[in-house]
Amino acid sequence: MISQSGKSLGVSVLTVSDTRTSENDTSGDFLAAAATDSGHMLCERGIVKDDIYQIRAVTSAWIARDDIDVVLITGGTGFSGRDSTPEAMAPLFDKHIEGFGELFRQLSHAEIGSSTIQSRALGGFANNTVIFCMPGSTGACRTAWEGVLKEQLDGAHRPCNFVGVLQTQADA
Repeated sequence: MISQSGKSLGVSVLTVSDTRTSENDTSGDFLAAAATDSGHMLCERGIVKDDIYQIRAVTSAWIARDDIDVVLITGGTGFSGRDSTPEAMAPLFDKHIEGFGELFRQLSHAEIGSSTIQSRALGGFANNTVIFCMPGSTGACRTAWEGVLKEQLDGAHRPCNFVGVLQTQADA
């Protein structure tokens, strides 16, 4: 879907993993394809180790760009010793989107039961860019995209969506 102004959103996808490569990054592949299938432009795609400073460095560079409206991050949201996406991203947020993690876990509960409690999915705004952080499984990314993100990144979705918020902030 294209935003209500007829302009597609610039989307970047970051995979956080100590083991994924461009050959086996199925979660990143899914998110990139879902975004472009919905009419958005894929601006960047990357893979970084699960390291707070590498995650922040890539994301900070992306949110500084005018052509990137959305950053989708997959991986690093669990509870293992190396999972550090929430710790990397939360300090960058100007505003948190508490409802994203809550809604994701509600949708995920229908699929995987109480195991969803170990997901630390989160979202927020940083420098007029919306950022969504999801678990690293392709199924979790599909749940987030189909249950939340596809509609919220569509300017025609009512009663509200993040396209209008991004455009309002850009005009401010």
